[in-house]
Amino acid sequence: MATIQAFLKRYPAATYFALTFLISWGGSLAAIGPRRLPGAPEEVMAVMPAAVLMLLAGPSVSGLLLTALAHGRRGLRDYLYRLLRWRAGARWYAVALLTAPLLMTAILLALSLLRPEFLPGILAVDDKAALLSFGIPVALSAGFFEELGWTGFAIPELRRRHSVLATGLIVGIVWAVWHLLFAYWLSGLVSGPLSLASYLLDPFLFLTLFRTLMVWVYDRTESLLLAMLMHMSLTGSARILGAPEIAGTRLMTFDLAWVVALGLVIVAVAAADRRLLSRPSFRERAA
Repeated sequence: MATIQAFLKRYPAATYFALTFLISWGGSLAAIGPRRLPGAPEEVMAVMPAAVLMLLAGPSVSGLLLTALAHGRRGLRDYLYRLLRWRAGARWYAVALLTAPLLMTAILLALSLLRPEFLPGILAVDDKAALLSFGIPVALSAGFFEELGWTGFAIPELRRRHSVLATGLIVGIVWAVWHLLFAYWLSGLVSGPLSLASYLLDPFLFLTLFRTLMVWVYDRTESLLLAMLMHMSLTGSARILGAPEIAGTRLMTFDLAWVVALGLVIVAVAAADRRLLSRPSFRERAA
């Protein structure tokens, strides 16, 4: 046990990333089958529940297991404290819950003036109840289970060594890579020029900078609950507000507008809060 703890203390984030990919990708590939990539529509619907279950098992199981192994009972008590910490101030709840839907709505409405295909999904579809009944459970499950690991374990470990911005970019890029298996699998549901390329680029353009804002909110509140809510808001916005069935150049157009908007937000945050760019103090590194 002492050897394991020493290794985890030296390579905590790398160990977490490796174990998360092993569980998520290994389990998802077992459910999907290597010959079903990309997946046909009927195949995707048949194995989607099992594949999603295995995908979400990666970050959640890894986060809890490595917390117990690396930090013992004291670490698990701290983990539970961060999970149940809800006193954070109304402004942080506003940032966590409203950043994604407000940005996405503004971008899509602006783009819809040029192309009607960009109209937000909740405004474009007839069966709004079905859209909500699908989007809300997906958002709740993704936000809860994923952040048990990304924010529950990886981000606090990286924050001891890196700034908020660097931590966000590191986790954001790994988070995007983690989505690539599913992006490739689901690319079989669409067709057209650049469809596959847009699906593979989408996680990097859509997720990486947003993760930086998630790390900033967590760093200021130490609330794992708020990180989960912010993730739920992002996923729910993508599923409920996102323009339906866009791929190829249209998806990349939205993603590039999203990156520009998030970049401006991050610049504004950095100007107002120097902690975004500052490295952790000696006390924070030793904690």
